[in-house]
Amino acid sequence: MRREQITDKQAICLIIIFYIGSSFILGVDGESKNDAWISGILGMFMAAPMLFMYARILSLFPEKSMFDIFELVFGKTIGKAFILIYIWYSFHLGALVIRNYGEFINTVAMPETPIFITMLVLTVVCMLAVRSGIEVIGRISASVLPILFFIITTVILMSIPKMNFHFIKPILGDGILPVVKGGFSAFSFPFAESVVLMGGFFSLKTKKSPYKVYLIGTVIAGILIIIITLRSIVILGETFTKFYFPTYVAVSMISLGDFIQRIELTVSVVFVFGVFIKSSMCLLVSSKGIAKLFNLQDYRSIVIQVGILMLYFSYTVYDSIMEMKGWAFIVYPYYAFPFQVIFPLIIFMAAEIKVRRNKKGDENSI
Repeated sequence: MRREQITDKQAICLIIIFYIGSSFILGVDGESKNDAWISGILGMFMAAPMLFMYARILSLFPEKSMFDIFELVFGKTIGKAFILIYIWYSFHLGALVIRNYGEFINTVAMPETPIFITMLVLTVVCMLAVRSGIEVIGRISASVLPILFFIITTVILMSIPKMNFHFIKPILGDGILPVVKGGFSAFSFPFAESVVLMGGFFSLKTKKSPYKVYLIGTVIAGILIIIITLRSIVILGETFTKFYFPTYVAVSMISLGDFIQRIELTVSVVFVFGVFIKSSMCLLVSSKGIAKLFNLQDYRSIVIQVGILMLYFSYTVYDSIMEMKGWAFIVYPYYAFPFQVIFPLIIFMAAEIKVRRNKKGDENSI
């Protein structure tokens, strides 16, 4: 099978859209109120060591996905246990993102349409993209991101007349603890979710590419998320945390006279492409993991089956939109912590030991 490969530019565009996927829909924090923008900054800095670790693991084993790395580092038995763990996490994350999209569309655009239909449409498009391969997803990301940047920048400029910077006061009015909790929430959602991309970035060109992709992609996406969060706060004020989709509500309040209104419809394009790329990558990684687990020749042969299972799970995972938001900001950071921190730390240490032993062995044989 031909080796798939994406450029560093495409990978950076992909990781930016991956970050802004459902985080633009739900926001990044539900606890720190008008200090949520500070939590976003804190979350990005908290994620930096983990992102370096993800990049280091990939750079130690060029042209290998994390599923290949598991078996190289731990052997077949323990390696398969790690493969199972990250199949589940990427599968679960993809289902959550699909459900975020379904709830968003069902709430703001098509309340009378069954939520299953909107999620089905997204899942089918994701299955087509994943079957086309990581190269196609990378090219789509590189083509779409400039459009998304244009929309985001234009909407921010149009929202200036509606901004009231008194809404960000008092800074740290409730103390530092809510901000730290919010930073932990922003760390886990969305920044540390990029651990999933270790299963997709098997096709970067050089050993230094993972560092470049993770660093540049995270900084650009982090700045965007912080600016959007701050924009929503200075428009909505104290009501910021009371909405399920604060970014959408903030944009819906923007109008220029009687001739430019309802611009939230254009912002929905950003949301849709974000969840499309994010859920596609989760489906891709899940499929590659299952293919590796069962020694299948090509992951594409099971994309449809995995996609259908992901769709069904996303439909049953929540009972209501209130449960979805509660899970995202209260439960999810603690649920995701082992997948994002503990297991990668174990893999990182084991990989370093493995590589150093191999080098010593090669030197002794010479």
